[in-house]
Amino acid sequence: MARKPPTADIDEARVRVSRPKKVAVGVPAVLHALQIAHEQMGVTRSVQTLMQVNQKDGFDCPGCAWPEEDKRHRAEFCENGAKAVAEEATVRRVGPEFFATHSVEDLRAHDEWWLGQQGRLTHPMVLDDGATHYRAISWDDALRLVADELRTLDDPDEAVFYTSGRTSNEAAFLYQLLVRGIGTNNLPDCSNMCHESSGSALTETIGIGKGTVSIEDIHAADLLIVAGQNPGTNHPRMLSALEKAKQRGARIIAVNPLPEAGLMRFENPQTIRGVAFGGTRMADRFVQIRSGGDQALFQAIGKHLLEAESADGGVLDHEFIAAHTSGFAAYAQAMADASWPELVKASGIPEKTLRAIGEEVRTSSSTIVCWAMGLTQHKHSVPTLRDVVNVLLLQGSIGRPGAGVCPVRGHSNVQGDRTVGIYEKPAEEFLAALDREFSFRAPRAHGFDTVEAIRAMRDGRVRVFLGMGGNFVSATPDTAVVEAGMARVGLTVHVSTKLNRSHVVTGRRALILPTLGRTDRDRRDGAEQRVTVEDSMGAVHASRGRLAPPSEDLLSEVAIVARLCALVFGEADAAAPASDATGTASAGIGLGAGDAGLPEHGAIEPEHPDPAAVRHPLNVPQADWAALEADYALIRGHIERTIPGFEDFEGRIQKGRTFFLPNGPRDARRFATVDGKARFTANPLEYPRIPRGRLLLQTLRSHDQYNTTIYGKDDRYRGIRDGRRVVLVNGKDIRRLGFAEGEIVDLVSEWTGPSGSVQERRAEEFRIVAYDTPPGNAAAYYPETNVLVPLDSVADVSGTPTSKAVIIRLERRG
Repeated sequence: MARKPPTADIDEARVRVSRPKKVAVGVPAVLHALQIAHEQMGVTRSVQTLMQVNQKDGFDCPGCAWPEEDKRHRAEFCENGAKAVAEEATVRRVGPEFFATHSVEDLRAHDEWWLGQQGRLTHPMVLDDGATHYRAISWDDALRLVADELRTLDDPDEAVFYTSGRTSNEAAFLYQLLVRGIGTNNLPDCSNMCHESSGSALTETIGIGKGTVSIEDIHAADLLIVAGQNPGTNHPRMLSALEKAKQRGARIIAVNPLPEAGLMRFENPQTIRGVAFGGTRMADRFVQIRSGGDQALFQAIGKHLLEAESADGGVLDHEFIAAHTSGFAAYAQAMADASWPELVKASGIPEKTLRAIGEEVRTSSSTIVCWAMGLTQHKHSVPTLRDVVNVLLLQGSIGRPGAGVCPVRGHSNVQGDRTVGIYEKPAEEFLAALDREFSFRAPRAHGFDTVEAIRAMRDGRVRVFLGMGGNFVSATPDTAVVEAGMARVGLTVHVSTKLNRSHVVTGRRALILPTLGRTDRDRRDGAEQRVTVEDSMGAVHASRGRLAPPSEDLLSEVAIVARLCALVFGEADAAAPASDATGTASAGIGLGAGDAGLPEHGAIEPEHPDPAAVRHPLNVPQADWAALEADYALIRGHIERTIPGFEDFEGRIQKGRTFFLPNGPRDARRFATVDGKARFTANPLEYPRIPRGRLLLQTLRSHDQYNTTIYGKDDRYRGIRDGRRVVLVNGKDIRRLGFAEGEIVDLVSEWTGPSGSVQERRAEEFRIVAYDTPPGNAAAYYPETNVLVPLDSVADVSGTPTSKAVIIRLERRG
């Protein structure tokens, strides 16, 4: 039988520290996954559920976005995937009686692990203005409350609509239509906090904000550089692909500040070699780079390749460079001017080693660079990733087998959500297609990203916050600012499967709308529905939950959004005229007495003799919302007619089939950039400068964690058990700064704002753990350390919070 939920928070006084592991996965991973599954689901339900994960007739894992091969294992999941499934498929329940017992103040005092362990939400709940407890509310009343608030906004930009990467393509497409029908592009999402830097750099240089490789390319690569990434914890199924590449002769260079177990050795529990013969050595070379020194590394590789070309020739792909790129001369000059001593200082890597890495790239017949948050969450992340692209362009390593860029996404449909319109800066082509399909005029002005949304909440400019999944309060930077901003919002609404901190740090009124999860069976009007997702490599496939829902009261995300659309816009009237040629709708329901802001978003202002009437432009999308709720295939039909690459959408997902979306660089070496070519860029070298007596902190996950979901108390690969409030510091730094291992300290971040004043933020009571980090570097888990990340410390161009580059000092407890 499954265990009951815990009654107490994590006791940090019980934390234990041992030697970090040098091997990932193996039998221990299987046993731990089964332990978590048993605690949450019991034996029978665990077997039934796990056998459906990532199967062609099953459901897509709600964890990471790593793709599946066409031929599936019977157990097509990893340890952390099993944990993610167990968390969602748990038999524990959180119903109205739970909220009657626990006040919001009581819940707010608990940690993130305790909240998440209580179970699945079963009933819509409302927190009234001034109330101490949530109370039950009907779906009709809950959705009407949201719709009334949206319809009476003075300005559409007073609403913010957040999206988690768990949301399906169908729900996300309908959600963005709701938002744009209201008249705003305020669609911040979790991409803003992770791979926005990747999208910015890749769109500029190769014309698409996605990777250019497939799983088969990973297997076929001659050299794989895995930089700023910990696949053993964050994308464990990637290890199987890397192992296959190794078996075919590939070399792997791992680049990371911490020596992670998954980058050293992999014991594949599905093979005899992995179980009985020590597994596979992963990294042929481990490069322990200083946090933020990756740009220097890739500039060093580029400089070495160019010097080798000048000396011996035969290094560069001149035909590719001439036919498909621009900017080469400026980049070559910039690398000629680059200083080897400065590259060494910035990276922390000796020149001899930098040149040896460059030589491995020079002799590689096909190179792939994979990366994750270690490269994307710095002030200079976009220039760093431009320099990654520069290195690959030199040898024509984009658009051919076994070569290309591979940004490894996190949440299982975060890339798909962006594809179907979850973006605060949508392209004109996409908006024009929406206009045609739904007979309205979508807003054109850019909306808020995540950081801009927090600023607007902080400044009292947001009346409604709606979160489609996720845990906004805990996932975002500068926790104190976020919590204070959220308290200023009139109504906060969260569509969720599990309890989290965002439900207890609320606006003046709050709603929890429980929804079906990826594992749950979804029946609409007696017909079983399926949804689709896009993986990290641009492949789309169907997902169909198999479990009976936790409650008959649950609605799917699609149903929730469709009903909101019907309440806000009104049901379509077949006899009513659609939009005229200008895009001004002549039928539908207006958005209340305050839409004066709509014209500046691109809506055509209708002619009315009465100026007050201008505030009611009947400009809303036209659709049969009830029909869309009842049959998700109709939504896929709208996607097919709106977004290129989804032709014959329904047919291509039949019988478990997967199809790839168009990718110009991969498919035809076609680059949709400003000049139609892949672009070399000359980027000034940047890297963090660490003041004397300070450390550079990177925030990271533990092994028992996925984003802000805490599965357990351990980080066994790093040797941390039964606690989370630890800070990993180089032993020499501990002594240099006058501290001792095991000492309890506060972490105090220091950031110089635009005004020149130094701002401080504090995270209390962390245990110092001596760890193999580069000198001057430290690491600690989020979300506990998100409080240290300044809201305005963001990456240039992308606006991503700089969570891997926080200047801190250690301060003894008074």
